[in-house]
Amino acid sequence: MGHKLVGILLNADMHRGVPRLKTGQESLSNYEEGAAAYGLVPCFLKLADIDTDSGFSAAYIKGSHGYKSVVVPTPTVIHNRAIYSQNSPGMQRLLRHHPLVYNTCNRYGKDEIHELLEQHEGLREILPATTGVSGLKQMMNRYPDLILKPCRGSIGNGVMRLVRKGPQRWSLNYLSPSMRRWISTPVYQGALPKALRARLASVPYLVQERIPLAEIGGRPFDLRVTVQRGWGGDWQVTGLFAKLAPPGGFVSNIARGGEALSSSFALEKAFSRAIAAHIRMAVETLSLVIARCLEQDLPGLADIGLDIGITKDGRIFFIECNGRDQRYGFHKAGLTEIWKESYRRPMGYARFLLEKNSLIYNSY
Repeated sequence: MGHKLVGILLNADMHRGVPRLKTGQESLSNYEEGAAAYGLVPCFLKLADIDTDSGFSAAYIKGSHGYKSVVVPTPTVIHNRAIYSQNSPGMQRLLRHHPLVYNTCNRYGKDEIHELLEQHEGLREILPATTGVSGLKQMMNRYPDLILKPCRGSIGNGVMRLVRKGPQRWSLNYLSPSMRRWISTPVYQGALPKALRARLASVPYLVQERIPLAEIGGRPFDLRVTVQRGWGGDWQVTGLFAKLAPPGGFVSNIARGGEALSSSFALEKAFSRAIAAHIRMAVETLSLVIARCLEQDLPGLADIGLDIGITKDGRIFFIECNGRDQRYGFHKAGLTEIWKESYRRPMGYARFLLEKNSLIYNSY
């Protein structure tokens, strides 16, 4: 296999850190290793440096003295790891000239994903009851425990919990602005605080029945499942790990104090070994079904992270889909080989697209 370029599209801030090896949780060395396995050389791009008229781009490529910016023919295949809206003019322009951009959009509304999955009758039973803010009163009448979260957002930002404490009495729980402690404040159903109403009006929120998650030592956990397309183009489960909420917390995001654990370890702490193995297999099967359903409506989908909840009695629920999966959880859970594979597999998909495009081109 001759070495070919594969583009890795980054946001400007992360792209700026490439020559200094300061790219946050993105591992440049894993991209290099994963791409090399498929005869590819990764070049790191930002949207502003792609000249669609000339067909050339400025990109960072690793040389003997580190990463240097060089001008190269814009790669035929580009893996999008930047966050752009579906209607971004720059992304639309790129797609017109370079259609082989995968994970084209990687920020979808939680309400949008829920509605897409709800269209599939076989998946409705694994979806928590969900509504917009307009249905908050009805949800408070139906369920004693609710999660309120922004429709668009990540790493647990802005997530709140409403817990019924008695007739018309509730407790609102949320992370302090400093993100150092959890705050609990009383709320009365007939008169929500002005600050809460203002917050819910400022950005679109989702109201969801809280799933009574399985726990370890009183701390709830859920599973992050990385589902990717690789060589051959088929969806595969690359791996999964558990996200354990911090003591006293209800949000399991690692960036909010959650702890990453091996999924086998976490499940076997909460269930018998046989039941844990059954749950793990069922979660992997469900995750593949979800990915295949979503791809029908989301063009270019190729690399996602699914949050899956398991109740204390072993029921499985879909929580949300992450279009830009943060793979570092595998590293934090001590699953180094799976962490590397989560970079390698998308590079296999890039090679598959290159080969497929070459066959189509040569057939004319």
